[in-house]
Amino acid sequence: MKLFLFLFLVSSLWATKPQLLLLNNYSEDINVTNWYMSEKLDGVRAYWDGKNLISRSGKIFNPPAFFIKDFPSHKLDGELWIQRGGFSKIVSIINQKKSKKMWKNITYNIFEVPNSNGILLQRVSKVKENKYIKVIQQIKIKSKKHLKQFLKTIEEKGGEGVVVRDGTLTYYTGRTNNALKVKSYIDEECELIGYNKGKGKYNGITGSLICKTKDSQIVNIGSGLSDKLRTRPPKIGSIITFKYYGLTSKGKPRFPVFLRVRR
Repeated sequence: MKLFLFLFLVSSLWATKPQLLLLNNYSEDINVTNWYMSEKLDGVRAYWDGKNLISRSGKIFNPPAFFIKDFPSHKLDGELWIQRGGFSKIVSIINQKKSKKMWKNITYNIFEVPNSNGILLQRVSKVKENKYIKVIQQIKIKSKKHLKQFLKTIEEKGGEGVVVRDGTLTYYTGRTNNALKVKSYIDEECELIGYNKGKGKYNGITGSLICKTKDSQIVNIGSGLSDKLRTRPPKIGSIITFKYYGLTSKGKPRFPVFLRVRR
């Protein structure tokens, strides 16, 4: 009986990992004129399968009934979001097991309608907005200068960056150069494998995080850590996101800065 209950609880919290559209990094040698650009929201990715909101890794979120009451029966893909710079706040809200009232501050911002027919604008036009469902505006790119101006505007407002996509294609998933993230810096995920002890004013707490990137490079990340994180750093094995500004002569990330814990 206990085994059955355990299996039931596990199955109720996790679903099959969804197949998603993923982004490559933008390069100026890629011609994106006549593509579409939109703000890259600093939120939590969520896939609506018609019944449940599911994370990238397959975890089923537990939103209150009022939040999903008017969600459609067809699939959606987007970001759970509050405001620019609000990533930590939204993670705190969606992880709450008791009070769900704070979900009223969240919106589900749609950039794709999985398995729908037509090109990009035709697909997203099928989304009916309501109090909690919003469609991310797609703007046609006139030139490289137009894109740079838009990126500057977003970053000046505290936004994370821009997404550019070839809007002539039918729905697809996976990572290709048809969907790119544009930022004034590069960001990447890595696995936390250890800690460096702090020195000076950080004596007795964490000085930097030791991380391993997807290509097995070891990166020490100290910049961007709050005093709270230095005192209680993420657990070993955590996946964190950091940003950097190009590569050194040895091919390592230059000036790595901690951004957030992804999972």
